[in-house]
Order: sequence, then structure tokens, then C-alpha cells
Amino acid sequence: MRISRRLTAAASAALFALMASTAMAEGEKIVFGTEGAYPPFNNLEADGTLTGFDVDIAKALCEEMKAECTFVTQEWDGAIPALIAKKFDAFIASMSITEERKQKVDFTNKYYNTPPAIAVPKDSSITEATEAALDGKLLGAQSSTTHSNYAEAHMKGAELKLYPTADEYKLDLANGRIDAAIDDVVVLSEWLKTEDGACCKLLGTLPIDPVINGEGAGIAVRKGDDALREKLNKAIDGIRASGKYKEINEKYFPFDVYGS
Repeated sequence: MRISRRLTAAASAALFALMASTAMAEGEKIVFGTEGAYPPFNNLEADGTLTGFDVDIAKALCEEMKAECTFVTQEWDGAIPALIAKKFDAFIASMSITEERKQKVDFTNKYYNTPPAIAVPKDSSITEATEAALDGKLLGAQSSTTHSNYAEAHMKGAELKLYPTADEYKLDLANGRIDAAIDDVVVLSEWLKTEDGACCKLLGTLPIDPVINGEGAGIAVRKGDDALREKLNKAIDGIRASGKYKEINEKYFPFDVYGS
């Protein structure tokens, strides 16, 4: 009888420890970094709230993981150094998964994939989104992005002007200070629907360069943080299966942003 009671007590203690461990795992605290200057994917509103597809996806992932999440904004150029320095646990801001970046950080599986595109003023003489058509033209792009890398590799005849944020190249394009701009097709398309973007038009999408554009946009985590990366991957699969991803997708886009 004593042995039985001891076994029961031991089993109860083991069960309690397991439940406590699970509760701790489900209550995990995660700090996400995002840029907050790349609508419709992420944007810092005037009242200080963060909105956008990236932000809503991150919130859905946190709900799926039963994790407590907070968000901080981070300028694009310093995102990877800030992640490595542990200013946040993961960075979600439409960052393309590329071999170059994978030398410094690890990535989850993609959570969306869209091609680059070119926008020009409505009265532009440029008629095609090709290297030849942009030869000798002033082309704007956000610095340290796959889009600026794409322009350097495939638009060599153009003069490339780099900007810290997308908002700055959009302002110069609207005011005629540059001839064209390169960015994600969704970012450009959504901007063109606004009053500020009424100046311009989408010239066309560009062929994806797998080396430069990578496998799609993923969530960056620190090198070796396999536990968080795997949890996020599982959560991405979870929201895809549950329909939550589709719900968020339809809030922002009239097409499947996940890609093939």
C-alpha cells in the first residue's frame, strides 16, 4: 500500500510538472520587431498602433502558439544587427529569405511570396519594365532590400538612387525627382490606389531572380534558435490549415499572396 501511494504521489508530481511545463510553454513571451514603414505589410499609425499584413500574421501566430507577444519598431537597415543583439526575438517585416541573409540569421518557412515591379509617373515615356527601357533613367529603391539588389544586378544601365524607407522614394517619384521606382508589386499597387500615388502607374512585374529574391518572405530569428523557428513554422502551418491565414489575406488582398 505504501509503494502504491508513493507511485501515485510520484505520478501526480510528474503530471503536475508536465502541466506546469506546458503552461509555461503556452505562456511564452515573444518580442517581434517590424519596420512600421512598409504598408500594406506593416505601418506605424499616427496613434502609435502597428497595422498591416505582417503584424496581423504575427498576432495570429502568437494566438496559434498561445504565446504572449509584444511588438517594437526597428529601422530596416539595422534590423538584422538588432535581432542579433537580442533587441527582439524575431523580425517580421516582409524580409525575403536569401542566402546572403541566411549567413547571419535563420528563417522560418515563407509566409508569402510576391514578385518585384516597376512604377513610373503616368506621363512617363518609359513603356516597359525592362533593362533596356530603364537605361539612363534614375531608378529609386529602398536600400538594403532585395529590390535594390535586383536593380543593381538587372538594371545596370539605370542610375540607382537608394532611400532609407519606401515613403521617401514614393515622394520623389510623385514629385518627378526620379524616373521610376522598384519594389514589391503589392506595395506599389496599394500605394497607387491612394491619393499620394495618383501621380503614377504600375509599369509591370519583373521576373523573379531566385538568387536575389529568394524563397519568399520569412520571419528572421537568431542563428541557432531552432526552438522558436520550429514553433513559428508549426504555427504558420496551423493558421494555413485553420483558415485564419485566408481570412487575413482577404482583409488586405484580392488574390492569394502566399504564392505557388
